[in-house]
Amino acid sequence: MASLINRNRPPAYCPGCSHETVTKALDKAFQALGLEGNQVVLVSDIGCSGLFDTFFNTHAFHGLHGRALTYATGIKPAQPHLTVVVTMGDGGLGIGGAHVASACRRNVDLTLLILNNFNYGMTGGQCSFTTPPDAVVGSGFLNRLERPMDAAELVRAAGAPFVSRCSSYRKDLPDKIEEAIGFNGFSVMDIWGICTGRYSKRNKLTPSTIQESLCALPPLDGPVQCNLREEYGTHYRRVAALEKKPSPPRAIEPVFEAPGAAREEIVLLGSAGQRILTAGEILCMAGMTAGLRASQKNEYNITVLRGPSVSELILSPEDIVFTGIEKPTVMVALAGEGVARRKALLSSLDESALVLRLAGVDIPPTDAGVHTVDLKSQGVRPPDFALASLAVLAKLERVVNLPMLKAAVSGRFRGPVAEEALSIIDKVNP
Repeated sequence: MASLINRNRPPAYCPGCSHETVTKALDKAFQALGLEGNQVVLVSDIGCSGLFDTFFNTHAFHGLHGRALTYATGIKPAQPHLTVVVTMGDGGLGIGGAHVASACRRNVDLTLLILNNFNYGMTGGQCSFTTPPDAVVGSGFLNRLERPMDAAELVRAAGAPFVSRCSSYRKDLPDKIEEAIGFNGFSVMDIWGICTGRYSKRNKLTPSTIQESLCALPPLDGPVQCNLREEYGTHYRRVAALEKKPSPPRAIEPVFEAPGAAREEIVLLGSAGQRILTAGEILCMAGMTAGLRASQKNEYNITVLRGPSVSELILSPEDIVFTGIEKPTVMVALAGEGVARRKALLSSLDESALVLRLAGVDIPPTDAGVHTVDLKSQGVRPPDFALASLAVLAKLERVVNLPMLKAAVSGRFRGPVAEEALSIIDKVNP
């Protein structure tokens, strides 16, 4: 097979940089595997290792520092026929450590080449995840305070089924890369090399000293027996095939005509226990019964004992491109908690808007028309306030009408729950 090196932008590293050796070895591995450019994806991030995707005529994805494995993990299951190779420096390894551990756990069929030159070479020679404590680096004494991580031992402990720790200068490096790419699962090569632009200017590091250091460590050079298992994508597809197929979404046929033809932007303001989100869902379904496009965007409160208090909805005869709401046509104020979160929005309304206010709920001064309803005196319980407010809107012929609302409720609920919801709608007086 022909070389996949990009002749229009050939590799350009500092003289003596070990990355060039790895680049050539990777190209030889591609050739030995008979791979063409359209069969390979190179995924990289920031740093000198991030240049790999420009030096090969292959598919490529260049992303954020330390995040290369996240992109690769999405690419491979989506396009399992492609060979996905990730290049990452020791800087990206440290920044994306959690992603590395996750990739080891999952065992997606990816090959990770860690170009380990013991420093952040591109950004100034600062200490990295793997810098020895006695090294002289651009970040002062900081590396003396930290213990370097053994990348190969880390991925082996995290579950990687193929781990190789080796020198950029080993003679059979193309063969070892070929073996790693051919392995069906997550394969990692911790490839030690020299950064001539930064690291070796201050520290004595040669191919022979690299080899001496490697020989002093326990060998890791291929499949890890205790970690061998089925590749993630294959395993996923096998298990998924045994699962019960989910039912397709139920279609909502347009059978009614909405009260108005204009786009409506509705904001429901309530508190925990008032079923604000369910009411928003019902309103969207009601709009769909009249052929309207619908969107729902909810605000989730962080605290455990407080539920969602805001739901923003759009019903439109045209496509909804942006779901943000800056000028609502209708706001429903059912509780102080939700009102407090949208005070500015309430104050900005003009006379064309409607505020449906629950009796007893204070709202800021507004130019909108305010319609107050006392649901408590009508025997409506707080959990049903949101649904009852939709009934008020329907009986006012604002946004939806009763046939639309009842069709949505009948579609959303079944049995006694549907009957109770419909009875609430019937008994509410606007």
